[in-house]
Amino acid sequence: MSAVTEAAPKLPTSNPVRSGGRKRGGLNEAHGRWATYLITPAIVVLGIVIGYPVVSAIIMSFQKDAGLDKATGLFVAGGFAGFSNYAHWLLQQCVSATGVAAACPPGNLGAQFWNAFGTTFFFTAFTVVFETILGFWMAIIMNRSFRGRGLVRAAILVPWAIPTAVTAKLWFFIFAFNGILNSLLGTKILWTSDEWASKFAIIIADTWKTTPFMALLILAGLQLISQEIYEAGRMDGASTVQQFFRLTLPLVKPALLVAVLFRVLDALRIYDLPAILTQGGGGSGNATTTLSILVVDQIRQGFNSASALSTITFLIIFIVAFIFVRFLGANVVQTQASQQKGELK
Repeated sequence: MSAVTEAAPKLPTSNPVRSGGRKRGGLNEAHGRWATYLITPAIVVLGIVIGYPVVSAIIMSFQKDAGLDKATGLFVAGGFAGFSNYAHWLLQQCVSATGVAAACPPGNLGAQFWNAFGTTFFFTAFTVVFETILGFWMAIIMNRSFRGRGLVRAAILVPWAIPTAVTAKLWFFIFAFNGILNSLLGTKILWTSDEWASKFAIIIADTWKTTPFMALLILAGLQLISQEIYEAGRMDGASTVQQFFRLTLPLVKPALLVAVLFRVLDALRIYDLPAILTQGGGGSGNATTTLSILVVDQIRQGFNSASALSTITFLIIFIVAFIFVRFLGANVVQTQASQQKGELK
């Protein structure tokens, strides 16, 4: 009996699965600490480079601009202004002397802001829609296998690789009164000075410039879709249209939303293309003046008022980005992390 007892193997005192889990957990914690150590310097640098200008602009937005006081005729050095700079852009200039709401006259800050606000979102809506449709079409073509596919991909990316200033000057010559476009169409349209013609000129130029960027991001999403999914769809009798709406579109949605988010944020900050193409965002009645152009113009008149306008622009862009990430599902990082966590479980 004693011999059998001595020969019997000893049972493990701990659960190997649990001990392996503890080792894996400790390894993950060590990797997490190293990741924190490596990322911290970059976060500190970004906080200094990005955080300091943002905080400084917000502080300046609550200060008065130095200048002559209209009431006394004396030079005023500035001081705390409260929300008056914001009220000048948003509220005060659009209210009559009796306090009754009135239409903004064409010369004040309120009229300039709301005009630039509408123009910016007008450009953003049309350019992003056109770029998404054309970019999706280009991405589908580039995703196919055919001879010379590499050359086609390189040629499509050429407009995006050209600097925006060069693109604006190129289209400025195309849209000139005696330029190529009027000669081809046989028209005499003032593309860079007419109110609506200048707007569509910017939309055309920006779409030509940035559609390859959309196509590149959407192509990256298309290449992650396995061909076996399409083969299974064909075996189930799905047509090409059904495959696009039920397979391609849902599977490429994360990459598509990220591409749209990037382009929306970029379009809301558009400056150089309308500034060069329409000579400072002029057109007819400042029809192509965007929020960024208005900020730069205001800097020449007063830094503190321009800081208030730039803070308002920053908040607008932040709200749009928050809506995309929170409600439209553009948070791809969180989605991938949840999927990986589900796979581990």
